Amino acid sequence: MAEKLSTKVLIVGAGTGGYVAAIRCGQLGLDTVIVEADRLGGTCLIRGCIPSKAMIHAASKYETVAKAASAGGTLGITAQAPKLDLAQTVAWKDGIVDKLNGGVGGLLKRAKAKVLTGWATFTDAKTCVVKTADGDVTVSAEHVILATGSEPVELPFLKFGGDVISSTEALSLDKVPANLVVVGAGYIGLELGIAFAKMGAKVTVVEAQERILPLYDKALTDPVRKWLEKHGVVLHLGAKAKGLGEGGKGLAIETKDGQALTLPADKILVTVGRRPRTKGWGLEAMGVDMNGPFVKIDDQCKTSMRNVWAIGDLVGEPMLAHKGSAQGEMVAEIIAGKRRSFDPVAIAAVCFTEPEIVSAGLGPNDVEGRDDVITAVFPFSAIGRALAIEAAEDGGFVRVLARKDDHRILGVQAVGQHVSELSNAFAGWLEMGAVLEDVAGTIHVHPTLGEAFHEAVLRALGHAIHI
Repeated sequence: MAEKLSTKVLIVGAGTGGYVAAIRCGQLGLDTVIVEADRLGGTCLIRGCIPSKAMIHAASKYETVAKAASAGGTLGITAQAPKLDLAQTVAWKDGIVDKLNGGVGGLLKRAKAKVLTGWATFTDAKTCVVKTADGDVTVSAEHVILATGSEPVELPFLKFGGDVISSTEALSLDKVPANLVVVGAGYIGLELGIAFAKMGAKVTVVEAQERILPLYDKALTDPVRKWLEKHGVVLHLGAKAKGLGEGGKGLAIETKDGQALTLPADKILVTVGRRPRTKGWGLEAMGVDMNGPFVKIDDQCKTSMRNVWAIGDLVGEPMLAHKGSAQGEMVAEIIAGKRRSFDPVAIAAVCFTEPEIVSAGLGPNDVEGRDDVITAVFPFSAIGRALAIEAAEDGGFVRVLARKDDHRILGVQAVGQHVSELSNAFAGWLEMGAVLEDVAGTIHVHPTLGEAFHEAVLRALGHAIHI
């Protein structure tokens, strides 16, 4: 006979949204069961954010040594030509993933959340059957939190398999492909494409739109494009991928001017987006309303079915791990009786390209045509810390947008090396409703990259010091 469990809260999906929800439920004394078919940590920890940043870091280390081994070296440093064993690099990356995966398990155990490993299929809105290694377990709950996440989009004419890979397979290759073609110039494709270019691959990027990173404004993406061009990454913009080349070799494309080309490729990395994971686990049996491909929710992450909640990538853009975590924590607190709603002023986003991009709040495209907004930019080339760490020569800057009348800050963006570490400060100022004078009146530490934000604000007020 199948085992039966009854619980206060059932969470399906142990990614960054689901496991945070489970931990917070446990902290609040709620009886909680969390189901995960794969490994604890979900896409971000196991095959996304964390492993990709580890590989990006390793690629940058390799590039640094390679520079030192080049003619004349770098910064007075010379070295022998480096060798890269990608299998060992991947093993190091996997060690980080394993450590964090174990950490999540420990946190869930401490929170007294019961973990079921297996595939959950709902039979109605509050009941699911979990196929575990030890047999089926039927779980019924008073509250259900859906946190099933998202998955890579597959092109019908470039099915995943063999030399056509998604970001998941790209993070586990045992050798650097001599020729890597990336389909899609969004943040995932460029992050990984740049990493492999640093490791010695000849990288070609194919993008259907007219420029890279089309979700960001041109000023932010120009430094990235310059890096790509300087480092020999070939860009085919306004081009269409058509499928594998003759004999299944390479990638056939149609260029912007209609020319047919076949690009040589040892691996073809398809990164054309992600979609919510809504298939195969019984969503249709739950009776929840949809918002296009996403589960429809209100400002408390409630679905149309009473006591069924949905969080993270499943509910729409932005598909960011930190959004899912914040929603998971909030839902747990609402179930426990606290008054909460999800209404962030801004959710900062980071693109870990070369150089990095950060955006929080409104950007120039959002305020185009308005005459009630101040915009000010300050370049990293005028920041001492940036010069001292070779982060001043790539065209990077910090930009701030604020209302003219009351100087309320509306948005902050930056492009440059290491600017991802400024993202939380940008989001914090926006969430607090800061005005330009708040930032201007805060003494910023010297020498740091954060001084560029201070100077951008001073420039918006008409009195920047170092430019």
